[in-house]
Amino acid sequence: MYIRQIILLGAALAISADRADINRYRTPVLPDAPIPNSLPASGRSTDLFGPAVFISVVEQSPNKQTSLQPQSRLEIVRYVSGEFAKVVSPIPAGRKGFRIPVGQKLDDRELRNALRHDGAAVNTGETVQVTNIEFRAKEIVVQVNGGARKHFNLREHVQISAGGSTSPLPSGPQQRPGGTLILDYGKPVPDMSADDVMTALQAFLSFSKEQSAAVNWVDTLPPQFRDAIKDQKAVAGMDHEMVLAALGRPDHKVRERDPDGTETEDWIYGNPPARTVFVTFTGDKVIRVKEFD
Repeated sequence: MYIRQIILLGAALAISADRADINRYRTPVLPDAPIPNSLPASGRSTDLFGPAVFISVVEQSPNKQTSLQPQSRLEIVRYVSGEFAKVVSPIPAGRKGFRIPVGQKLDDRELRNALRHDGAAVNTGETVQVTNIEFRAKEIVVQVNGGARKHFNLREHVQISAGGSTSPLPSGPQQRPGGTLILDYGKPVPDMSADDVMTALQAFLSFSKEQSAAVNWVDTLPPQFRDAIKDQKAVAGMDHEMVLAALGRPDHKVRERDPDGTETEDWIYGNPPARTVFVTFTGDKVIRVKEFD
């Protein structure tokens, strides 16, 4: 007798548990529909413990954002590394670099503290060049003008002696001060374009001129450059900014090193057999322009 009651009580508890679990994952669609005698061919499931008909609902997890792809890395290196930009906010000179939380508002107080502690590597209004890009798991590290760490220069540590007096060895071109900006995504770096990286850097670097500023800037240029920009042409002697103002961003970039060790960069506009323009730079100056029709 007691055993039978225990069995019935256990069965009732099991039914109650199954019913709660079923209802948790099902949503009523036809509350007044009659209970079918068998499972329909459509696959609709029937609630055996009430008058409503239910359809099982499987909640799909949101699609995970694709991680940074190899092709995107190549595009970022091609179109961001080597680019020249105007500094719109001082870049701290700290050797560890200044961290930019992507997608969040820049902490002005943190920036002021970094500038007060380390000083400014480059100031507002200066032109800098992106010299290196490093991809990490959750960060993209962007160096301008060689980065915050100053490279060792042997000339600065060698002295020559003549007639009992010593003097330092004449140094080569003075190294421009540089800084490091760290784009912190707080998660695995997602897939993106070169423009996305430029946008993430816009608190410090501007890769394009405002129209009003460009007009005033063009008016200050020598006549041959001013006329060439007006005619949308590139000429020898222009710098990167002038070519951008005249022709816009190139379709392709190719970097090479001459047998004598000189590095050149070709900005290519158009694609053969259509009209194609090759603008060749050494450093920040155009050394030749070739057009092919």
